[in-house]
Amino acid sequence: MRKVAHFAFICLFALLLVNNPFTTQYVFGLKSESESVIKQKDSLYTEITSKSADYYIPPQNAVIDRVWKAIPGLNGVEVDVEASYKKMKPKGKYDKDKIVLKQIKPKINLSDLPPSPIYKGHSDKEMVSFIINVAWGNEYLPDILATLKKHHVSASFFLEGRWVQNNPDLAKMINAAGHEVGNHSYTHPEMAKTSAEKTREEIIKTNEVIEAITEKPVQWFAPPSGSYREETVQIAAQEKLGTVMWTVDTVDWKKPSPEQLIQRVMSKVHNGALILMHPTDSTAKSLDRLITQIKQKKLQIGTVSDLLNTERTTEKKISN
Repeated sequence: MRKVAHFAFICLFALLLVNNPFTTQYVFGLKSESESVIKQKDSLYTEITSKSADYYIPPQNAVIDRVWKAIPGLNGVEVDVEASYKKMKPKGKYDKDKIVLKQIKPKINLSDLPPSPIYKGHSDKEMVSFIINVAWGNEYLPDILATLKKHHVSASFFLEGRWVQNNPDLAKMINAAGHEVGNHSYTHPEMAKTSAEKTREEIIKTNEVIEAITEKPVQWFAPPSGSYREETVQIAAQEKLGTVMWTVDTVDWKKPSPEQLIQRVMSKVHNGALILMHPTDSTAKSLDRLITQIKQKKLQIGTVSDLLNTERTTEKKISN
């Protein structure tokens, strides 16, 4: 008899739950569905949704260009409708200044492409990068590092392995300052004429020396003097390195005046430019003004990794 009464009580309780609007929303998980229906009927939500198309920019995939070789992709942009609605809801009216954007990643990235050298970043990315190849010029490094620090700029230093072994303190100084460190071979050979075995040895040995100093994996390889052949790029890729060239050359090793160096760069600089430098007197004396003028063109300056990733730099309201 007790079992029958207990069963009847459970049935009655379940019936009450089903017919109680509180439990249909909170106990049975229908609250979110109810909120969603309310939003769909809200004119504000509808307006945000309808105007989202005005902000949409499709993501762009990484490609291999016939001239420029590998070019990184770039994130697209779309309206975060839920976040925008949440910001506008308190006042109950549409406000374009409260639109929240989010980035959409492309489907194809550099890592999905066959190994190919990289000469520049994406043309819609308002950023450039300094590539500073180091195999000599120790006396100019402190001034260059001080100028980069003054402007809060991070650069990519490509270090010769032999130089790192001979100058561990300077290599540590570059790394400690927060700059990116890349592979510039071990003995600075002409890679286009170097055997596959020797190329691999140069790359591996330099990686080992740099990683021992920085305790970070190396991501990029800059062939000495820009000399390479297809096999060089393939070997670098097998060692998990992307091959980086340059877009704009300071030709600082020819000892141009600061005015000549700055004019040479500023006449060619553009979105996505990789700017080649060395630790020279010309670069040390030009760098402060060069950074200022690049920033005046509304271009950010970042590392090679910063430049070649797919993140956009210009949408201030973007939420990732």
